[in-house]
Amino acid sequence: MDVYNGTTVTHFILIGLSDLPEVRYPLFVAFAIIYQVTLVGNGAILLAIGTEAKLHTPMYYFLANLSLLDMFCPSTTVPKMLHNLLTEDHSISFVGCALQLYFLVALAGTEVFLLAVMAYDRYVAICFPLRYSVIITKARCAQLVSGTWAAGFLNSTIHTVSTFSLSFCRSNLVHQYYCDIPPVVALSCSSTYVAEMLVLVVGGFSGSISFLTTLISYVYIISTILKIQSAEGKRKAFSTCTSHLLVVCLFYGTAIFTYIRPSSSRHSPARDRLISMLYGVITPMLNPIIYSLRNTEVKKALRRAVCGRVCSL
Repeated sequence: MDVYNGTTVTHFILIGLSDLPEVRYPLFVAFAIIYQVTLVGNGAILLAIGTEAKLHTPMYYFLANLSLLDMFCPSTTVPKMLHNLLTEDHSISFVGCALQLYFLVALAGTEVFLLAVMAYDRYVAICFPLRYSVIITKARCAQLVSGTWAAGFLNSTIHTVSTFSLSFCRSNLVHQYYCDIPPVVALSCSSTYVAEMLVLVVGGFSGSISFLTTLISYVYIISTILKIQSAEGKRKAFSTCTSHLLVVCLFYGTAIFTYIRPSSSRHSPARDRLISMLYGVITPMLNPIIYSLRNTEVKKALRRAVCGRVCSL
């Protein structure tokens, strides 16, 4: 359903995967399972950290916030996507689209900043182990986490206001399964210069700073580890940051593949949208798996938490 020229848009139509009707129900089952695994996996990480006193440290405090983000972020898009896969009603109200975009950009931005903070935390722990408790205090930890959330939501406020201040009077077909800045801005019938420049300047600057912070931290971390003489010392040092490094590679890898990869005429738009789900759906599911498999302390805490729950029944 399209909106004719001259008519103000009051709602949008999320295209989603509607042009692949033969796989709608298999996709519903697949993504419902993925979403449940995401919630259970990240919830288990939160349970382990909350119930295990040994894990009440800055590194796991940051991990708990990452798990919260990995629960909240897909929750802004997946329930609506599952609803669209089952029904013929793919519409979303103007306000609903604005709210979805706002929370999605805010949570994704917060995760970018948090990954940079977690990289800095590992940098201090490995490069300055004797000063770690002095530099990364509880107060500093709380400031860093609150700063990442505030920066993420402030960044989203700027982009959401600039996007939905535009005039929409042409098509209302959003070529994505959720409301995102590029497909929504593409529907505007007014000048999009300011909105696009804000994405380029504000988003590009904050994203670049976060990426460079993460990259530089790991350059120093790897350099420091390589200077350790004993193989056992290197192994222990690497074990404290490999989980986070894998999560960083997964996050930036899927983001780059989703937003920067060249378009190909061999893929239909629906298949391109399916590929974009790597970024918003698959990554949050894999993060707790990576941490639970790679981190011995988390695995032990999970076993104790699960065993304690089962034994108390």
